[in-house]
Amino acid sequence: MNPAEPFKWRHYQAEIILLNVRWYCRYPLSYRNLEDMMLERGLEVDHSTINRWVLHYGPELDDRTRPYIKPTNDSWKVDETYIKVRKKWMYLYRAIDSDGNTLDFLLTARRNAPAAERFLRKVLLNDYTQDPRVINVDKNPAYPKAIEKLQKDEDLPERSKLRAVKYLNNLIEQDHRFIKRLTKAGMGFGSFYTARRTLKGFESMNMIRKGQVKGVEKRDVMGQISFINNIFGVAA
Repeated sequence: MNPAEPFKWRHYQAEIILLNVRWYCRYPLSYRNLEDMMLERGLEVDHSTINRWVLHYGPELDDRTRPYIKPTNDSWKVDETYIKVRKKWMYLYRAIDSDGNTLDFLLTARRNAPAAERFLRKVLLNDYTQDPRVINVDKNPAYPKAIEKLQKDEDLPERSKLRAVKYLNNLIEQDHRFIKRLTKAGMGFGSFYTARRTLKGFESMNMIRKGQVKGVEKRDVMGQISFINNIFGVAA
């Protein structure tokens, strides 16, 4: 895709494509729901076409949003939730700060120390995150091993403290619900590829919804729409 012309050669207007991607990534709708909603507007768009748009532009939304994310704080809450892919459970690692802001996410096939380490390294690489003062986790034994390895490699400061107290992670468990509602509406995923790309759209839209991007507040729906249009170069 040409970054300067992300909608070149598409048969539908950029505004229609972004509308469908935004709605699918924001609300618990199926592709067939969106197909019917487009018909109400006098547009015939097959649900499979909308699916292709989400798979194509969901990751692009994630990439284009990240440079605008506000800095997060140094109190991390890390947890994983379950996502069904081809009738098998996969693991979506997620982290937020103590204000509820999303730090990052990672879909993996395994729930072990190497997966936890890989996820934490991903979080640390973000420009908008800072080294954690404390990392709150549940009793999953993978986290102490992952953090020990990161500190041994000097990728995580020695001053970063691990706190394995389950009730302290209630905030992130509540935060999982938004993503779970969206995946439930889609009836799971047919492949790891589609799950990974779709979840990027879900999570980036969730960050925008929370007011995590610069210049757009949490409940400023019109501002959020304008932000998405602007990062894709679409006139309001």
